[in-house]
Amino acid sequence: MKKIAVMGFGVVGSGVVELCDKNKESICGRAGDEIVVKYILDLRDFPDSPYADRVIHDFDTILKDPEVEIVAEVMGGLEPAFSYSKALLCAGKSVVTSNKELVAQKGAELLALAHEHGVNYLFEASVGGGIPIIRPLHMCLAANQIDEIAGILNGTTNFILTKMIRESMSFSDALALAQKLGYAEKDPTADVEGQDACRKICILASLAYGKHVYPQEVHTEGITKVTLEDVQYAEDWGGVIKLIGRAKRLESGKLMVMVSPALISHESQLSTVDDVFNGILVRADATGDVVFYGKGAGKLPTASAVMGDIIDCAKAQGTIESLRWTDSQADTVGNYEDYPAGVYVRCRGVHAKETAVSCFGNIRTLHRGGEHDDEFAFVTEEMTERRIAAARRQMQSDGVEVLSCIRTLDY
Repeated sequence: MKKIAVMGFGVVGSGVVELCDKNKESICGRAGDEIVVKYILDLRDFPDSPYADRVIHDFDTILKDPEVEIVAEVMGGLEPAFSYSKALLCAGKSVVTSNKELVAQKGAELLALAHEHGVNYLFEASVGGGIPIIRPLHMCLAANQIDEIAGILNGTTNFILTKMIRESMSFSDALALAQKLGYAEKDPTADVEGQDACRKICILASLAYGKHVYPQEVHTEGITKVTLEDVQYAEDWGGVIKLIGRAKRLESGKLMVMVSPALISHESQLSTVDDVFNGILVRADATGDVVFYGKGAGKLPTASAVMGDIIDCAKAQGTIESLRWTDSQADTVGNYEDYPAGVYVRCRGVHAKETAVSCFGNIRTLHRGGEHDDEFAFVTEEMTERRIAAARRQMQSDGVEVLSCIRTLDY
């Protein structure tokens, strides 16, 4: 019998306990042993819960109990999750987590501790909720060189953009609906400003390329400036707007990692990933493009990924060696201004078209129904981000107001 503890009894934590109880027989069959939740750590009491007798408030009870071999950390945030995880690993207990913020900031250190003490630190649930992506990256695709990863990594922003595309909702109305339906938090900043997607692409890039990528190294833009006009022009271009997290190894050896809204062609598999679903494209040298699709969040999908890691820990003989990366220096991620990109630009001014050609060179004009006489939209050929920024500044100095500037990507 394997006894485990669950730290945090919120949405995901309660799902883990529920799944462990409901699917006891099948879990036992896959793990090769019975898995029992001995403790549930939380600040609160849950007198009406069928698991109320397992709720404790003192972390040391878990840390000092030799019967507890595996702990699920589903608390969220950096502290006390980091201190608790570190102490557990040093005590010879495996830790599994859904905590993307913690893995993105401290993954290299915690993985090293797990290796040092012969246990495991697993985090399948930290990216994509119930979508299996971490395990395929370090196991199923291990024979490949990963050329690029790009994905829709945040369900909240994808829901908002879907409503804007399908139902012509404004950003604010779509956000309000997402909050009403429970898809967005009361404070949606981490989602709509791209921070959540940034943490997830950091984890994927670290695993794919072997060096820790920190969120503060990644140029990140959210969707708060995307308008219905932009959505309409994207349709004329032949695609939709999605929030894309992407990572790529450059010839220089550095990594290109970025999160931003982007125009994606209707021909791309990512263009059809709608509502709260996530889609992650892995471009590898042997397999070509592989896309992972499913619900990126939610109680049971995320709990399913946590339980999968618990089963892996129960079966593992020592540390899973393929799941590691090293800490990195400050120059792992290149300067985003050196990256090439095409862009869609929406601007306003009497001589907007002439100015656009003068500043950007060869362009393709876009149209939408009801566009204003002084409004002009276009897409450019690829050029460096530095040149794009310079061209935008030149347009502004020439009296043309740049209203939107969104990258165009080929996935």
